[in-house]
Amino acid sequence: MTTTYDPFIPADGTDQRRYDGRRRAEERAWEPQYADPAPQYAEPAPQWQSDQRQSEHWQSDQRWEPEPPQHPRAWQSSGLTGTFPVAEPEPEPVRVGRGRVKPVLAGLVAVLVAVAGWQAYRIESMHSDNATLHSTLAAEKNRTDRLEKQLAGVFDPEAVSSKVLPSVFRVRAGEFTGTAWSVGTKAADGQSNLLTNYHVVADVWTDGGKSVTLERGSTKINATIVKVSKGKDLALLRANQEIAGLATATGQVKPGQQVVVVGAPLGLDDTVTTGVISAYRPDDPDGPTIQFDAPINPGNSGGPVVNANNQVVGVATAKAKDAEGIGLAIPVKTACQTFAVC
Repeated sequence: MTTTYDPFIPADGTDQRRYDGRRRAEERAWEPQYADPAPQYAEPAPQWQSDQRQSEHWQSDQRWEPEPPQHPRAWQSSGLTGTFPVAEPEPEPVRVGRGRVKPVLAGLVAVLVAVAGWQAYRIESMHSDNATLHSTLAAEKNRTDRLEKQLAGVFDPEAVSSKVLPSVFRVRAGEFTGTAWSVGTKAADGQSNLLTNYHVVADVWTDGGKSVTLERGSTKINATIVKVSKGKDLALLRANQEIAGLATATGQVKPGQQVVVVGAPLGLDDTVTTGVISAYRPDDPDGPTIQFDAPINPGNSGGPVVNANNQVVGVATAKAKDAEGIGLAIPVKTACQTFAVC
């Protein structure tokens, strides 16, 4: 008795290798073709055997090269009994929502505002510090100026004498002696200008002579009378040797200022006496006069009267007879204007 259906196998068996178990299983999945309609009285046994044989074939197919498991999304049903792989859709790019960007921007703006505020605060603080520093420096400068003025008022006769003495000489003019000192820096190269009183060189000048001698210790320098002013009792000498000139004061003296008088009283060179300015007499009949109390004697005539700043303020000229502590000097300004050598 013929079975209800058999798998499609060619009679000669040449194509048997082309069809593996899966192909046969797929072919069996379709409705079998019957040669003749099944009789109503057919026995069920052969049908069971055929189904059993199909089951055996199916199980045989399950043992052939099992397919590797696929991701559930990699397969979709085709509506048939078989299944087919499909490409998995690529994931969509994740986009940052606007709701997340705005807080970030707000945070950055807040940070920038904070930094700008801090910088403004620092600039303001620096400005305030600079103002405070400027005020402090100004106060220190005022204090320094006051100290300088106080130090300038400190009288040091030794320091003044050591500065002045090298520029002061004893003048020998015939039978008379007096004092002369180098002034300014306007003398020609290799020469020096010196100031003294006219009455010191009067005898030589009236006799037509012009030569005098400058002496200091063992040093002797020849000098010439260049100009004289009888009315102001002043004379200008010139030596053919360089002698450091003394500076002259431009301001007016005031009572109480301490001074040093340098000269050669009675022919004794390098003599120093000290005192103060007693008075300034601008309306004296002989012209403006400085009164001081430093002791002077014959031979001091023409010597410099020097203040605490090593500046000559006057030319010692005379002393009061039968009195002590009254010396007179011609303001150095008068001498500078007369000969234009300061």
